[in-house]
Amino acid sequence: MTTPPPAPALAGLKVLDLSRVLAGPYCAQMLADHGADVIKVEPPAGDETRGWGPPFVAPDTSAYYQNLNRAKRNIVVDLSVPEGRDILDTLLRDTDVLVENFKAGTLAKWGYPDEELRRRFPALIHCRVTGFGTDGPLGGQPGYDAVLQAYGGLMSVNGEPDGPPLRVGVPVVDQVTGILAFSGILLALHERHRSGLGQLVDCTLLDTAISLLHPHSASWLANGTVPRRTGSAHPTIAPYDAFTAADGPVFIAVGNDRQFGALTDVLNMPGLADDPRFRTNQDRVRHQGALCAALESAIADVPRAELAARLTARGVPASPVHDVAEALTAPQVRHRGLVVESGDYRGLASPVSLSRTPARVRPEVRGAGADTREVLGAAGYDGDAIAQAVADGVVRAETPLSCDDA
Repeated sequence: MTTPPPAPALAGLKVLDLSRVLAGPYCAQMLADHGADVIKVEPPAGDETRGWGPPFVAPDTSAYYQNLNRAKRNIVVDLSVPEGRDILDTLLRDTDVLVENFKAGTLAKWGYPDEELRRRFPALIHCRVTGFGTDGPLGGQPGYDAVLQAYGGLMSVNGEPDGPPLRVGVPVVDQVTGILAFSGILLALHERHRSGLGQLVDCTLLDTAISLLHPHSASWLANGTVPRRTGSAHPTIAPYDAFTAADGPVFIAVGNDRQFGALTDVLNMPGLADDPRFRTNQDRVRHQGALCAALESAIADVPRAELAARLTARGVPASPVHDVAEALTAPQVRHRGLVVESGDYRGLASPVSLSRTPARVRPEVRGAGADTREVLGAAGYDGDAIAQAVADGVVRAETPLSCDDA
């Protein structure tokens, strides 16, 4: 007799996802991938990322939205009216985790200040995602990823030395905030097993941006020197940079003297390791310009994949600089199962891998209001009450829109 697989790690956990755009939805999607029952509650206007395209995978669903909101049930409720808040109140009674990123003060205005949530729903874990927090000089200010990259110093250290500050090319602050929110929720769930009580998980894009400043923050805190942009190079390790090979860029990361010796052997430059300018990492950092010039001349005629393979064989970390297509089709990426393809759905797997209770990616992405009737019915609303709420515009109930009905 075949033993059934164990339930996912978060099976039985009920989550209300009231968040929009990126950080909150990404956090809630990770919870869903690991088995939580996540109900996404959209306003009548919908999550704005539904329109962030092209490309679109359905008439009202962008690829951007699809890859942040899979495996969630979907209801549409107008929380700006009392009748909508009554529905929220009912749903919260058996909810474990609330994820929201409303403008500071919105929940309080609707009758749910922090202390009231804790009083009425003492076991609830409330995850709040904001740009700058709810108090202080910028408390309540809206925050988008790029704005926090600017405010938090990340742009100042990203770019070429003689060029302008640049935004990191992915919404790294939003995504890492989502991961930290996921981690904070798991911490709060673990603590709830002891105390029986929920708590606030307070995540801000600002906190995330500042946490990502290492090692530049460590350098400034140690000696007061304001870090400068170094392009692809590292401020305290050399050589640790992108070089132009015969057919494109290759990145070489030398972290110690042994690796530097191996690099010079592969490039047939034995004298370089004995050059007093390059004997130690400190020496190489001080003379980084001369070092990179010497290496560039030796690397220029070698194909990037060949050079990376030769270096890796000698224990020197190196890789061709892949574009997105090359990265997503790379053999190791495929081997790790990081790209999920099911029917018409194509997305990325959960980055959290568990051996016994792995994530189960459920690719269906629901249309706005696809599960309103089911969710409200399970919460105790009868058919007449649901029909009245639909007629009054408090909720919307639609036929499911799916990217994969398999």
